[in-house]
Amino acid sequence: MENVIIVRFGEINLKGKNKGFFESKLIKHIKNNIRGIENVTVYQEYSRVYIKSKKEDQGEIIDKVRKVFGIVSLSTAKCIESDLARIKETALKELKERIDQERIHSFKVVTKRANKKFPLNSMEVSSSLGEYLLDQLGDKVHVDVHNPDAVIKVEIRNRTYISSDHYPAYGGLPLETNGSALLMLSGGIDSPVAGWIMAKRGVKVHGVHFHSYPFTSERAQEKIMDLAKELSMYIGEFKIFSVNLLNIQKSISKYCQEEEMTIISRRFMTRIAQEIAKQHHFDALITGDNIGQVASQTMESLRVVTEVTEIPIFRPLIAFDKEDIVKISKDINTYEISIQPFEDCCSVFLPKRPLIKPRIDFIKASETNLDIDGLINEALENMEEEIITFELE
Repeated sequence: MENVIIVRFGEINLKGKNKGFFESKLIKHIKNNIRGIENVTVYQEYSRVYIKSKKEDQGEIIDKVRKVFGIVSLSTAKCIESDLARIKETALKELKERIDQERIHSFKVVTKRANKKFPLNSMEVSSSLGEYLLDQLGDKVHVDVHNPDAVIKVEIRNRTYISSDHYPAYGGLPLETNGSALLMLSGGIDSPVAGWIMAKRGVKVHGVHFHSYPFTSERAQEKIMDLAKELSMYIGEFKIFSVNLLNIQKSISKYCQEEEMTIISRRFMTRIAQEIAKQHHFDALITGDNIGQVASQTMESLRVVTEVTEIPIFRPLIAFDKEDIVKISKDINTYEISIQPFEDCCSVFLPKRPLIKPRIDFIKASETNLDIDGLINEALENMEEEIITFELE
């Protein structure tokens, strides 16, 4: 008998002739997330991936692998030869363990027979096995097909896998299967969540961060790197571009009206992000915009910012409630980093009364006072680039 982890796909199963491409990406990311754990074998059989390892490593492996997009659930399982007597013996041991450890009172058996050469069909296996388990343990548990405390799952393939636990994962599609995009990563709660959601759809995500050093502190920049490291467990290795916006903000402050600072700064950041995306062949931009949350995220402001771009801007949080965003950020461990009280570039020249309904013609007129190309080129020439990846524990 071998101890394995069953990895179940979701949307990948709908990919028809392209399914192999998605599976290969999934397996690549599984291996990447568990690198460093010794004596592990990852193999594929039909529409499942299996991970064979030492039993004591299974908890750590599940924690790391459930962060791979494209996976809907995992289970620990006992792998045995496909023989009914052996299946009964192993299922009995599995149910006894659940009774002893969790004091369960009910169970049911669910069988899936992928190997059609097995002499009994799925219903016959479930019936025979359920009857056997009741004969052996009927004084401790009963069958409940609607709301059982434990589900004994039997998957009969070339070999048979018996499991009774279930660990949900995030689903989605494997990374690197749907193009690449540049995330405008601030130190707040929203943008890390926005990047995570896009990565969940298979988009390879990289990041750009704007700061106003020395008006913003080095700790504020470290906070960005902390967020990037936390995201890298899901997103994988990615590049962070750091751009100093200070000279641009000084120029806006000097030559434009105070209430226009936020919206014109956002237009500059978007132009710079677009230029980085073009230079590095990224397909789109990602922001954490959420309609109506702040002055720069009104319908009118978003329209004025979008006007400077030629490539798509994805705003996956645009209609989310704040509570839903916070819930995801806590789940992916970015929340505690995001709420650290270090300033970002947008807070340095924050106007007392920012525009909430800017007009494009007025903003364009103000921008004629600025050397737009010169300011952007200067910012790009001084840009710093760092590659972030998750650290092995």
